[in-house]
Order: sequence, then structure tokens, then C-alpha cells
Amino acid sequence: MTDIFLGALAARLAFGLFVHVFELRDFFGGDANTFDSFGWLLVEYWNGNVPAGDLGVLRATAGAGYGINYFVAGIYAVFGRNILLAQTICGVIGAATAPMTFLLAHKIYGNNSVARVSGYLVALFPAFIIWSGQLLKDGLVVFLLVLSILMVLRLQERFSYFAVIVLIVAVSCILTIRFYIFYMVVLAAVGSFVVGLGATGQSILRRSVALLLLGVGLTYFGVIRTASIDLENYGDLERIERSRSDLAGRAGSGFGEELDVSTTSGAIEAIPVGFAYLMFGPFPWQMGSVRAAIVAPELLVWWAIFPLGVWGIWYTLKNRLRPALPALVFSLMLTVAYSIFQGNVGTAYRQRTQIQVFLMIFIAVGFTLLKERRENQRILQQRRTMQRFGVDDGQTGVIQGS
Repeated sequence: MTDIFLGALAARLAFGLFVHVFELRDFFGGDANTFDSFGWLLVEYWNGNVPAGDLGVLRATAGAGYGINYFVAGIYAVFGRNILLAQTICGVIGAATAPMTFLLAHKIYGNNSVARVSGYLVALFPAFIIWSGQLLKDGLVVFLLVLSILMVLRLQERFSYFAVIVLIVAVSCILTIRFYIFYMVVLAAVGSFVVGLGATGQSILRRSVALLLLGVGLTYFGVIRTASIDLENYGDLERIERSRSDLAGRAGSGFGEELDVSTTSGAIEAIPVGFAYLMFGPFPWQMGSVRAAIVAPELLVWWAIFPLGVWGIWYTLKNRLRPALPALVFSLMLTVAYSIFQGNVGTAYRQRTQIQVFLMIFIAVGFTLLKERRENQRILQQRRTMQRFGVDDGQTGVIQGS
């Protein structure tokens, strides 16, 4: 795993340095400048240099995704204002996602090939490098997602106070960055525990205690209350429709402007179009901008390997459903949610990584199955050739897919 982490880290630090030296933050991720400003504003507020009623302070502490502002402020409070340092820390966290994906894949499938391919895909795929190599939310969210699902699987195997605490901290942090993802992670965790309750009495007790501690912990720290308030403020379909319409109205990168998701039927109708753009956009006719043209080579690779992911999911549903359930449930829920309220291809491309990190595992499964099938075919062809010439190779079978 060390080579996976070092490769991921080198790629992110190199990209981050490139963005910093050539002052390309506005081009690749303008939010970084916003987080830098809000983070320093909070430090100034803590030092008594900014009044409590300042509008900027209110936006930094009460707006959606306020957690990233506190994250940056914490760094600046210790080391001083340094955006390069803050994005480097984000890069380290983003790089750590790759070996954690290795661990998650290995825990689900018990296969070294699947784990290594998964780790390298997350380490070196351009989208992950771009969004986790800068001072942005995306790399942090993806890290927390993989960490959360990994802790869920560990709790399924055996009870651990450490895993419970890490899971509570991870989902709480997700709430402060992208609150709607919090619900999906919790539902995926609870669902996987419930499905696994039909095992031994000890297993039932272990998972019940884990669920109880998770609920108590989230309630004690006010996470459930905060999540309920966020859902009430941002969760109705009419508000989602207004947000989606604003995104869709952006010239050059919007899509589905004619759709209306303010009703349940409208939301369902929007899913196919939204799914297509979420998974495969931007399309060739949207390559007019420099940003879209830059990602074209990556998209060609993504389109080529996506069928392997479908194969990997099918294999997982038939053979490894129970351990893969948290990742599958979460990926499905977030895919449906983004298909409904995304209306901008640029934003969809950026937020796709939150789903891609798990799809990369399924793609690695498909790749491994393809590799083993070809190896089996090679061995069979070799045996037929040897038998044709009357040579016995001494083998009694072929490699079996894992």
C-alpha cells in the first residue's frame, strides 16, 4: 500500500504546486479562494479583530458546508495564513484515500488484484487528482466516505469502540461539509447492519450495540438535530428545483433546463437524463470550453472502463452482496440524488468522484475477472494444442475466477 499512497501523494502535490505557481485556482477550482478567505476571517474573529455580527462570519459559520471553513481556520490558527499549506494537507488526505480504497476492496473481496487495481485507479485517475489536490471539499468528502464504509465493514466483523468513534467522527464531519450525504451514509450503515442480523446471536448483539452507540453518539453531539434542521431548510423538492434550474441555466455547461423536479413525477422523469450527464458528461458537443477539452482524454478512458464496472457490480450482486452492501446502497442513493438535482455538467463531473471512488472498486473487479478469463482461455488453448500433439501437460483444471 505504501507505493499506492506515495504515487497518489506525488501526483496531488505536483498538481497542487502547478496550480499554485501559475495562479490557476480560479480556473480549476475557484472555491479554494473562498475557503481561504473564510478560514482567515474566522481566525481574525477568534482573535477579536472582527465583530461577532459580521456578515462574513455568519456566512462562514452558518452557511451550507461550513465545516471546510473551520478546517482551514484550524490550520491557519496554528501555522498562519498559507493557502499552499492548506491545499497540501488536502492533498495528503486525498492521497490517503487510495490505500484506504485498497483496504476496503480487500475487505469486501479478499483479492489482492482487485485491491491493488482499485487503489491505483483512485491514486492516479485525473479527476481524483484534480479535486483532491486543491483546497476543496471534494477530496475531504471522498476520504470520509471511504473511511465511513470501511468502519462499517469492520463493525460487521467484530465490535470495536475505536471503529464506532471513527465512524461517528467521520459522518459528523460529512454533515458539516455536505449534509445530504450524511443521511445516505447513515442509511447505508444501518441497512447493512440490519441485513446482517440474521446471523449468530453474538453477531446480532455486536451489531445492535454498534447501532445503539452510533445513534447515541450522533444524538449526544447534536448531529441528528443539526441534520434535521439542514434537511428542513434544504430538502424540499421546490428548493431543489430552484437550485437545479440555476445550474441548468448556465450557458455552455447547463443541461435539462426544461425539466421540473419540484414534483415527485418530475423528479423521476429527470433521472435518466441526469444519470447520463452525471456518469458520462461532458459529451463531445459540450467540448467547446478549455476545461471540457482538458478532461476529454480522461473521459475516453472512463467510457472504456465503465462496462467493467457494470460487470463487477453484477458479479458482486451474485457473489459478494453482503459485504459490499454499504458501498452499493450509498452509491445507488447518491447516484439517484445527483441525477435529480444536478443541472450543470461541470458540477456533475466534479461531484461524480464521490460515486466513482466505489465504482473504481467494481471496475477493478471487472478488470480482474477479464484478466482471469483471458488467462483461462490461454491455458485451455495451450492444453488443446498440447493434446493435439499427444503431450500431457499434467494439469487437471484451469484457473477459477475469484
